[in-house]
Amino acid sequence: MKSPKIQMSVVGPVLALVVLLVLGASLNPSFLAWDNVTNVLARSAFIGIIAVGMTFVITAGGLDLSVGSMAAFIAGLMILVMNSALPSLGVGIPIVLLGMAVALAAGLVAGCLNGILISRLGIEAFIVTLGSMGIYRSLVTWLADGGTLSLDFGLRTFYQPVYYGGLFGVSWPIIVFALVVIVGEIAMRSTAFGRHCAAIGSNDQVAKYSSVKVARVRLTTYVVLGLLVGVATILYVPRLGSASPATGLLWELEAIAAVIIGGTMLRGGFGRVWGTVIGVLILSLIGNILNLTDLVSPYLNGAIQGAIIVLAVILQRDTRQGQ
Repeated sequence: MKSPKIQMSVVGPVLALVVLLVLGASLNPSFLAWDNVTNVLARSAFIGIIAVGMTFVITAGGLDLSVGSMAAFIAGLMILVMNSALPSLGVGIPIVLLGMAVALAAGLVAGCLNGILISRLGIEAFIVTLGSMGIYRSLVTWLADGGTLSLDFGLRTFYQPVYYGGLFGVSWPIIVFALVVIVGEIAMRSTAFGRHCAAIGSNDQVAKYSSVKVARVRLTTYVVLGLLVGVATILYVPRLGSASPATGLLWELEAIAAVIIGGTMLRGGFGRVWGTVIGVLILSLIGNILNLTDLVSPYLNGAIQGAIIVLAVILQRDTRQGQ
Protein backbone atom coordinates (compact mmCIF):
# COMPACT_ATOMS: atom_id res chain seq x y z
CA MET A 1 0.00 0.00 0.00
CA LYS A 2 1.35 3.42 -0.92
CA SER A 3 2.00 5.91 1.83
CA PRO A 4 0.13 9.27 1.88
CA LYS A 5 3.34 11.11 0.99
CA ILE A 6 3.91 8.96 -2.09
CA GLN A 7 0.29 9.50 -3.11
CA MET A 8 0.75 13.25 -2.66
CA SER A 9 3.81 13.14 -4.96
CA VAL A 10 1.44 11.90 -7.65
CA VAL A 11 -1.64 13.97 -6.83
CA GLY A 12 0.21 17.14 -5.73
CA PRO A 13 1.15 18.44 -9.21
CA VAL A 14 -2.37 17.79 -10.49
CA LEU A 15 -3.88 19.67 -7.57
CA ALA A 16 -1.46 22.55 -8.11
CA LEU A 17 -2.50 22.72 -11.77
CA VAL A 18 -6.20 22.79 -10.84
CA VAL A 19 -5.59 25.55 -8.26
CA LEU A 20 -3.76 27.64 -10.87
CA LEU A 21 -6.59 27.20 -13.36
CA VAL A 22 -9.16 28.30 -10.78
CA LEU A 23 -6.98 31.21 -9.64
CA GLY A 24 -6.33 32.42 -13.17
CA ALA A 25 -10.00 32.21 -14.14
CA SER A 26 -11.03 34.17 -11.04
CA LEU A 27 -8.45 36.90 -11.59
CA ASN A 28 -9.03 37.46 -15.30
CA PRO A 29 -12.10 36.47 -17.37
CA SER A 30 -9.98 36.00 -20.51
CA PHE A 31 -7.68 33.48 -18.82
CA LEU A 32 -9.63 30.45 -20.08
CA ALA A 33 -10.41 31.99 -23.47
CA TRP A 34 -9.45 29.74 -26.37
CA ASP A 35 -6.96 32.25 -27.79
CA ASN A 36 -5.17 32.58 -24.45
CA VAL A 37 -5.14 28.82 -23.84
CA THR A 38 -3.70 28.01 -27.27
CA ASN A 39 -1.17 30.82 -26.96
CA VAL A 40 0.03 29.47 -23.60
CA LEU A 41 0.25 25.92 -24.94
CA ALA A 42 2.07 26.98 -28.11
CA ARG A 43 4.64 29.07 -26.22
CA SER A 44 5.19 26.31 -23.67
CA ALA A 45 5.67 23.66 -26.37
CA PHE A 46 9.36 24.55 -26.84
CA ILE A 47 10.16 23.99 -23.16
CA GLY A 48 7.85 21.00 -23.05
CA ILE A 49 9.58 19.19 -25.92
CA ILE A 50 12.97 19.79 -24.33
CA ALA A 51 11.66 18.81 -20.89
CA VAL A 52 10.55 15.40 -22.19
CA GLY A 53 14.16 14.71 -23.21
CA MET A 54 15.39 16.12 -19.90
CA THR A 55 13.13 13.63 -18.09
CA PHE A 56 15.12 10.72 -19.50
CA VAL A 57 18.45 12.39 -18.72
CA ILE A 58 17.50 13.10 -15.09
CA THR A 59 15.87 9.69 -14.63
CA ALA A 60 19.19 8.11 -15.62
CA GLY A 61 20.98 10.22 -13.00
CA GLY A 62 22.21 12.93 -15.37
CA LEU A 63 21.70 16.65 -15.91
CA ASP A 64 22.02 19.09 -18.78
CA LEU A 65 22.50 22.81 -18.18
CA SER A 66 23.28 23.60 -21.82
CA VAL A 67 19.91 23.16 -23.55
CA GLY A 68 19.01 26.87 -23.67
CA SER A 69 22.39 27.88 -25.09
CA MET A 70 22.31 24.88 -27.42
CA ALA A 71 18.94 26.01 -28.79
CA ALA A 72 20.28 29.53 -29.37
CA PHE A 73 23.33 28.21 -31.24
CA ILE A 74 21.23 25.81 -33.34
CA ALA A 75 18.80 28.62 -34.20
CA GLY A 76 21.66 30.91 -35.26
CA LEU A 77 23.31 28.17 -37.33
CA MET A 78 19.99 27.28 -38.93
CA ILE A 79 19.33 30.91 -39.91
CA LEU A 80 22.82 31.37 -41.37
CA VAL A 81 22.56 28.21 -43.48
CA MET A 82 19.09 29.08 -44.78
CA ASN A 83 20.10 32.64 -45.68
CA SER A 84 23.24 31.37 -47.42
CA ALA A 85 21.29 28.80 -49.44
CA LEU A 86 18.57 31.28 -50.43
CA PRO A 87 20.20 32.46 -53.71
CA SER A 88 20.53 28.90 -55.00
CA LEU A 89 17.38 27.25 -53.59
CA GLY A 90 15.02 30.22 -53.45
CA VAL A 91 12.05 30.51 -51.12
CA GLY A 92 10.26 27.19 -50.88
CA ILE A 93 9.96 23.85 -49.16
CA PRO A 94 13.50 22.61 -50.02
CA ILE A 95 15.21 25.42 -48.12
CA VAL A 96 12.93 24.91 -45.10
CA LEU A 97 13.73 21.19 -45.13
CA LEU A 98 17.42 22.08 -45.31
CA GLY A 99 17.09 24.28 -42.25
CA MET A 100 15.25 21.54 -40.38
CA ALA A 101 17.92 19.00 -41.29
CA VAL A 102 20.65 21.35 -40.04
CA ALA A 103 18.81 21.84 -36.74
CA LEU A 104 18.34 18.11 -36.18
CA ALA A 105 21.94 17.31 -37.17
CA ALA A 106 23.33 20.06 -34.92
CA GLY A 107 21.18 18.86 -32.01
CA LEU A 108 22.29 15.28 -32.60
CA VAL A 109 25.99 16.23 -32.64
CA ALA A 110 25.69 18.51 -29.60
CA GLY A 111 23.86 15.86 -27.59
CA CYS A 112 26.32 13.20 -28.70
CA LEU A 113 29.31 15.32 -27.62
CA ASN A 114 27.82 15.89 -24.17
CA GLY A 115 26.97 12.20 -23.90
CA ILE A 116 30.43 11.00 -24.91
CA LEU A 117 32.19 13.28 -22.44
CA ILE A 118 29.88 12.16 -19.64
CA SER A 119 29.35 8.46 -20.36
CA ARG A 120 32.65 7.49 -22.00
CA LEU A 121 35.17 9.79 -20.33
CA GLY A 122 33.43 9.83 -16.96
CA ILE A 123 33.33 13.61 -16.53
CA GLU A 124 30.59 14.94 -14.23
CA ALA A 125 27.46 15.98 -16.12
CA PHE A 126 27.33 19.28 -14.24
CA ILE A 127 30.84 20.22 -15.39
CA VAL A 128 30.38 19.12 -19.00
CA THR A 129 27.05 20.84 -19.56
CA LEU A 130 28.07 23.96 -17.66
CA GLY A 131 31.06 24.25 -19.98
CA SER A 132 29.04 23.56 -23.12
CA MET A 133 26.47 26.12 -21.97
CA GLY A 134 29.16 28.80 -22.05
CA ILE A 135 30.55 27.54 -25.36
CA TYR A 136 27.22 27.55 -27.23
CA ARG A 137 26.21 30.95 -25.82
CA SER A 138 29.55 32.41 -26.89
CA LEU A 139 29.31 30.83 -30.34
CA VAL A 140 25.89 32.32 -31.09
CA THR A 141 27.11 35.70 -29.82
CA TRP A 142 30.10 35.42 -32.16
CA LEU A 143 27.94 34.34 -35.12
CA ALA A 144 25.61 37.30 -34.51
CA ASP A 145 28.56 39.63 -33.86
CA GLY A 146 26.88 40.60 -30.61
CA GLY A 147 23.63 41.48 -32.35
CA THR A 148 20.80 39.50 -33.94
CA LEU A 149 20.69 36.98 -36.78
CA SER A 150 17.53 37.36 -38.85
CA LEU A 151 15.97 35.26 -41.59
CA ASP A 152 15.40 36.86 -44.98
CA PHE A 153 11.98 38.55 -44.90
CA GLY A 154 10.50 36.46 -47.71
CA LEU A 155 11.83 33.26 -46.23
CA ARG A 156 10.55 34.18 -42.77
CA THR A 157 7.07 34.82 -44.19
CA PHE A 158 7.09 31.44 -45.94
CA TYR A 159 8.33 29.66 -42.79
CA GLN A 160 5.89 31.28 -40.33
CA PRO A 161 3.07 28.71 -40.79
CA VAL A 162 5.29 26.11 -39.07
CA TYR A 163 4.59 28.04 -35.86
CA TYR A 164 1.36 29.91 -36.57
CA GLY A 165 -0.32 27.26 -38.73
CA GLY A 166 -1.87 23.99 -37.63
CA LEU A 167 -4.86 21.67 -37.82
CA PHE A 168 -8.40 22.39 -36.61
CA GLY A 169 -7.31 25.50 -34.76
CA VAL A 170 -4.44 23.74 -32.97
CA SER A 171 -0.98 25.04 -33.89
CA TRP A 172 1.86 22.78 -35.01
CA PRO A 173 3.98 23.31 -31.86
CA ILE A 174 1.12 21.96 -29.72
CA ILE A 175 0.63 18.99 -32.05
CA VAL A 176 4.34 18.14 -32.11
CA PHE A 177 4.55 18.54 -28.33
CA ALA A 178 1.64 16.12 -27.90
CA LEU A 179 3.27 13.56 -30.20
CA VAL A 180 6.60 13.84 -28.38
CA VAL A 181 4.83 13.35 -25.04
CA ILE A 182 3.00 10.24 -26.27
CA VAL A 183 6.19 8.67 -27.64
CA GLY A 184 8.11 9.67 -24.51
CA GLU A 185 5.52 8.18 -22.14
CA ILE A 186 5.47 4.92 -24.09
CA ALA A 187 9.28 4.79 -24.11
CA MET A 188 9.49 5.47 -20.37
CA ARG A 189 6.79 3.00 -19.32
CA SER A 190 6.80 0.24 -21.91
CA THR A 191 10.34 -0.17 -23.26
CA ALA A 192 13.61 -1.59 -22.01
CA PHE A 193 15.22 1.82 -22.57
CA GLY A 194 12.92 3.49 -20.04
CA ARG A 195 13.45 0.71 -17.49
CA HIS A 196 17.21 0.87 -17.99
CA CYS A 197 17.19 4.65 -17.43
CA ALA A 198 15.45 4.13 -14.08
CA ALA A 199 17.80 1.29 -13.14
CA ILE A 200 20.90 3.36 -13.90
CA GLY A 201 19.54 6.32 -11.97
CA SER A 202 18.82 4.11 -8.96
CA ASN A 203 22.22 2.39 -8.91
CA ASP A 204 24.45 2.28 -11.95
CA GLN A 205 26.69 -0.43 -10.50
CA VAL A 206 23.77 -2.77 -9.87
CA ALA A 207 22.46 -1.95 -13.35
CA LYS A 208 25.86 -2.84 -14.82
CA TYR A 209 25.87 -6.21 -13.02
CA SER A 210 22.37 -6.76 -14.42
CA SER A 211 23.79 -6.59 -17.95
CA VAL A 212 22.51 -3.06 -18.62
CA LYS A 213 24.85 -1.21 -20.99
CA VAL A 214 25.15 1.82 -18.71
CA ALA A 215 27.39 3.98 -20.91
CA ARG A 216 25.30 3.35 -24.02
CA VAL A 217 22.00 4.17 -22.29
CA ARG A 218 23.41 7.36 -20.76
CA LEU A 219 24.80 8.42 -24.13
CA THR A 220 21.42 7.75 -25.74
CA THR A 221 19.60 9.98 -23.22
CA TYR A 222 21.80 12.95 -24.16
CA VAL A 223 21.45 12.22 -27.88
CA VAL A 224 17.65 12.11 -27.54
CA LEU A 225 17.71 15.37 -25.60
CA GLY A 226 19.89 17.01 -28.26
CA LEU A 227 17.51 15.88 -31.01
CA LEU A 228 14.53 17.26 -29.11
CA VAL A 229 16.34 20.59 -28.66
CA GLY A 230 16.68 20.58 -32.45
CA VAL A 231 12.95 19.87 -32.85
CA ALA A 232 12.06 22.67 -30.44
CA THR A 233 14.34 25.06 -32.34
CA ILE A 234 12.70 24.16 -35.65
CA LEU A 235 9.37 25.25 -34.19
CA TYR A 236 10.81 28.31 -32.42
CA VAL A 237 12.65 29.99 -35.31
CA PRO A 238 9.52 30.79 -37.41
CA ARG A 239 7.93 32.51 -34.38
CA LEU A 240 10.33 35.48 -34.45
CA GLY A 241 12.51 34.65 -37.43
CA SER A 242 15.66 35.56 -35.52
CA ALA A 243 18.26 34.41 -33.02
CA SER A 244 20.38 36.41 -30.59
CA PRO A 245 22.57 35.89 -27.51
CA ALA A 246 19.36 36.16 -25.44
CA THR A 247 17.58 33.33 -27.29
CA GLY A 248 16.78 30.37 -25.07
CA LEU A 249 17.85 32.20 -21.92
CA LEU A 250 16.89 30.22 -18.79
CA TRP A 251 15.30 27.43 -20.85
CA GLU A 252 17.40 24.95 -18.91
CA LEU A 253 15.95 26.29 -15.65
CA GLU A 254 12.39 25.92 -16.93
CA ALA A 255 12.99 22.43 -18.33
CA ILE A 256 14.59 21.14 -15.13
CA ALA A 257 11.90 22.81 -13.00
CA ALA A 258 9.14 21.18 -15.07
CA VAL A 259 10.75 17.76 -14.72
CA ILE A 260 11.19 18.06 -10.95
CA ILE A 261 7.72 19.54 -10.36
CA GLY A 262 6.27 16.62 -12.31
CA GLY A 263 7.67 14.12 -9.82
CA THR A 264 10.86 12.90 -11.49
CA MET A 265 13.51 12.32 -8.84
CA LEU A 266 16.41 14.79 -9.19
CA ARG A 267 18.88 12.08 -8.14
CA GLY A 268 17.51 9.71 -10.76
CA GLY A 269 15.86 6.34 -10.53
CA PHE A 270 12.29 7.40 -11.27
CA GLY A 271 10.73 9.54 -13.97
CA ARG A 272 7.27 10.52 -15.22
CA VAL A 273 6.79 12.03 -18.65
CA TRP A 274 3.13 12.85 -17.97
CA GLY A 275 4.24 14.54 -14.75
CA THR A 276 6.71 16.62 -16.74
CA VAL A 277 3.83 17.82 -18.92
CA ILE A 278 1.96 18.95 -15.82
CA GLY A 279 5.13 20.70 -14.62
CA VAL A 280 5.42 22.54 -17.93
CA LEU A 281 1.79 23.65 -17.73
CA ILE A 282 2.20 24.82 -14.13
CA LEU A 283 5.19 27.01 -15.02
CA SER A 284 3.45 28.36 -18.13
CA LEU A 285 0.28 29.20 -16.22
CA ILE A 286 2.27 30.96 -13.50
CA GLY A 287 3.91 33.14 -16.13
CA ASN A 288 0.59 33.75 -17.87
CA ILE A 289 -1.14 34.76 -14.63
CA LEU A 290 1.69 37.16 -13.84
CA ASN A 291 1.29 38.73 -17.28
CA LEU A 292 -2.49 39.04 -17.01
CA THR A 293 -2.57 40.43 -13.48
CA ASP A 294 -0.57 42.86 -11.38
CA LEU A 295 -0.17 40.63 -8.32
CA VAL A 296 3.59 40.21 -8.85
CA SER A 297 5.94 41.67 -11.45
CA PRO A 298 6.47 39.34 -14.45
CA TYR A 299 10.20 40.06 -14.07
CA LEU A 300 10.13 37.86 -10.95
CA ASN A 301 9.08 34.80 -12.96
CA GLY A 302 12.62 33.38 -12.87
CA ALA A 303 12.79 33.85 -9.10
CA ILE A 304 9.50 32.02 -8.69
CA GLN A 305 10.70 29.15 -10.87
CA GLY A 306 13.91 28.88 -8.86
CA ALA A 307 11.95 28.81 -5.59
CA ILE A 308 9.68 26.10 -7.01
CA ILE A 309 12.69 23.92 -7.88
CA VAL A 310 14.04 24.22 -4.33
CA LEU A 311 10.62 23.46 -2.84
CA ALA A 312 10.11 20.45 -5.11
CA VAL A 313 13.51 19.01 -4.14
CA ILE A 314 12.72 19.51 -0.44
CA LEU A 315 9.42 17.68 -0.86
CA GLN A 316 11.20 14.85 -2.68
CA ARG A 317 13.67 14.53 0.17
CA ASP A 318 10.86 14.38 2.71
CA THR A 319 9.12 11.73 0.63
CA ARG A 320 12.25 9.55 0.53
CA GLN A 321 12.76 9.93 4.27
CA GLY A 322 9.15 8.93 4.91
CA GLN A 323 9.38 5.72 2.90
